[in-house]
Amino acid sequence: MSTPEKAGVVYRQYLSAVMLHGHASAKAVGLGATDLYALNVLNLEGALTPGELGRRTGLTTGPTTRLIDRLEQAGYVRRGADPSDRRKVVVEPVASPSGLDQALAPAREKIAEIIAGYTPEQAAVLFNYFTRAAAAYRDAVDELR
Repeated sequence: MSTPEKAGVVYRQYLSAVMLHGHASAKAVGLGATDLYALNVLNLEGALTPGELGRRTGLTTGPTTRLIDRLEQAGYVRRGADPSDRRKVVVEPVASPSGLDQALAPAREKIAEIIAGYTPEQAAVLFNYFTRAAAAYRDAVDELR
């Protein structure tokens, strides 16, 4: 196997592990993976309209409404009027699942140990990569749609 092929395999293994961890973390706190992903999006981005949340999670209107209903019923989000346009509804995060920090702690600690093994310059390259790769993936999603 050539180096590019090995790199592709290693990267796919990494992405699979991240996805598996996301599913396991969600299950550990009694959520589905998409619900936990949506909460993460809201916590990172702040209040979003249901349409924006649907686009960010890859869901159509009906499943987005059901997702918001579940999260609202669980007390994690609330619907409210958009402060800049009261005709619009926004969904905002108000709480996190109990036990989420505990569920994420083992992976966070292991990743922190790995990053601590790099020089500050190497760590800067890693974080630059993560920032640029996240944007590349979002752009690729837009192209797929």
